[in-house]
Amino acid sequence: MPPATPPVRGSILVTRGDTVLTQVNSGYADTATGTPNSRQTRYQLASISKQFTAAAVLLLAERHALALDDRIDRWIGGCPQSWGPITLHQLLVHTSGLGHWKDYPTIDLTAGMAPDDLLAAFQQAGPLFEPGTGWHYSSPGYVLLAHVVQRAADRPYRDFLTGEIFTPLGMDGTFAGAPGDRAGLARGHAADRPVPSFELDSVGMGAGDVWSTVDDMLTWLDALPAGRLLGPESLRLTFTEHAATVYGTELRSYGYGWFIGSVNGERWRQHSGDNAGFKAFAAWLPDSDRRLVILSNQDETGPAAVHDLLAATA
Repeated sequence: MPPATPPVRGSILVTRGDTVLTQVNSGYADTATGTPNSRQTRYQLASISKQFTAAAVLLLAERHALALDDRIDRWIGGCPQSWGPITLHQLLVHTSGLGHWKDYPTIDLTAGMAPDDLLAAFQQAGPLFEPGTGWHYSSPGYVLLAHVVQRAADRPYRDFLTGEIFTPLGMDGTFAGAPGDRAGLARGHAADRPVPSFELDSVGMGAGDVWSTVDDMLTWLDALPAGRLLGPESLRLTFTEHAATVYGTELRSYGYGWFIGSVNGERWRQHSGDNAGFKAFAAWLPDSDRRLVILSNQDETGPAAVHDLLAATA
């Protein structure tokens, strides 16, 4: 009998090595059309997108197109004096002092915004603390990193992700930004009703803009630790415990785009995501060689689903 799985509107995939422990698709990708969720459905990854931003920065660092200790004002014009000490490393690990979305109340996450206007909105608010002296989760910090990537690479951010990460790894169902007329998309829901999507080309760029499938995310969870994308030093930096978080032992520290901690006495490297109408979770548990992906297009999907799956597949 297969292990019990929590009720999740979306797609679930859990593996141990090459063995699939749980694979479930449930609910509708779009209630208006009656299209069911499937293994090929593409969901917004929300903040899991930060893993690809971090990998893009590391790829460019390997090519000497940028340095992790570069100050942000090398790449972003108009930075206030208080931003002067902020480095790319600090943006990657959330020690820059920049705030999260609630700290920038003039920004509408569902509305488009010219890049220069968005950067100006960030720059109008000073850091919450002196850079490097604290920890505060910051999606705006990752938006800045995406701008750095496209300036250092001299190509649009979404094109860099596709050409340098998604295509080389065979993640053919994955892309960044507004979907246009692409097929196979989930629509975000809350209380079983569709909700407006976050804007992903500008406001969400680098922080929550990637769409993917459960199989592509499994490819990512396999490929990154195996060294199929990054060199050994970049991989070491990715999973180094750079900064202590405020979330306790389960999420005790932050690497480059990954929370690092332990659950039920077992090490895990993971990240969750939360966009309007979408919840996402991806984890690698090296001790048991498990990989867990939950992609949901239902706002109410909660963290209990993760712990239920871990218990069911232990």
